[in-house]
Amino acid sequence: QVQLVESGGGLVQAGGSLRLSCAASGRTFSSYYMGWFRQAPGKEREFVAGTSWGGLTTVYTDSVKGRFTISRDNAKNTVYLQMNSLKPEDTAVYYCAAGTKRQATKQNEYDYWGQGTQVTVSS
Repeated sequence: QVQLVESGGGLVQAGGSLRLSCAASGRTFSSYYMGWFRQAPGKEREFVAGTSWGGLTTVYTDSVKGRFTISRDNAKNTVYLQMNSLKPEDTAVYYCAAGTKRQATKQNEYDYWGQGTQVTVSS
């Protein structure tokens, strides 16, 4: 079992930055592939970024490439999402997720989810 708790969301102006954190419980954190998803009002939840067990392999959705960076610290059981050059269209609830499938980008490929943290970008 893995429990995930996100933090770091908030209100920021367009062009600003935020860093989201996701703290995981459990001793096997390093064995899980970690991902970030987001869900904007009235829209489906979408994949944002994912990182492999060792953090060496990452994947991003096209709309955030060059602006967002996913990373993980297995010693701290934490995965991060650094978000730069934020745009109003990045406004959403952001969720972290854990799974065992490599390079997973679909919701049903993840086994555990956090409760989400709100990110609001004003224009």
